[in-house]
Amino acid sequence: MRLLVKNLVFTIIVPGAVAVLVPRRILERWPTSDGAVPWLLSAGGLVAVLAGASLYASALATFAFVGGGTPAPVDPPRHLVVTGPYRSMRNPMYIGVTLLLAGEALYFAAPSLAIYTVACFAAFHAFVVLYEEPRLRRQFGDEYAAYRASTPRWMPSAGTASAPPIDMH
Repeated sequence: MRLLVKNLVFTIIVPGAVAVLVPRRILERWPTSDGAVPWLLSAGGLVAVLAGASLYASALATFAFVGGGTPAPVDPPRHLVVTGPYRSMRNPMYIGVTLLLAGEALYFAAPSLAIYTVACFAAFHAFVVLYEEPRLRRQFGDEYAAYRASTPRWMPSAGTASAPPIDMH
């Protein structure tokens, strides 16, 4: 139960700020046009928001229950997570948040949110490459090297989702 609370607190503070608080501030400062947003754009935005939130939630649950930790660098997982959404991409939480942000940009037809989405993804990429991957290499060694060699960083390849799970033990 404590692990669930820690993951929930992290989600409220970090992705909550990135995906709710900051976009709200951006929309307050740079409102979208006063014209109606085309329904197809709104519908596409809602689909992306729901897909992103679902991917994030699924990845977080897998991360907590399989990895035994949180996404916070101060409380990392104790086990390398290679199941669930991590089976087809190495960073599903970041992709989930990016999809959610892109959905918000579509839903509100807000170029300012689209720019923010790109900036967030660039920051995610830099953090992953400069901090997370070196830490995972040190923490999990050959286990991480095998996972990294077989699983794309961001977007799943056609063969990845149906590939057999990596035997790490």
